[in-house]
Amino acid sequence: MGRKDASAIVAPVDQYRKQIGKQDYRKAKSALKLERLKAEAKKSAPGIRDAFLVVVAILVFVLCVYAFFYLNLAAELDMDMDLD
Repeated sequence: MGRKDASAIVAPVDQYRKQIGKQDYRKAKSALKLERLKAEAKKSAPGIRDAFLVVVAILVFVLCVYAFFYLNLAAELDMDMDLD
């Protein structure tokens, strides 16, 4: 009979440790929730980086087309001058 009564009484140090553990769990849980929300927002939001990459790709394409035509026209003009 004495054993049941002894197990019901919790030492103050153990109670303190339990309270600290509960507080740490609550903090960790809220921190995890914030991190998850940040990750979801980052995945779902159209990023500036993606838009920047698209604009750069278009500019590179236009530059390549311009260079192609410039080199072709420059070669034709050189050939025309050589004939004179």
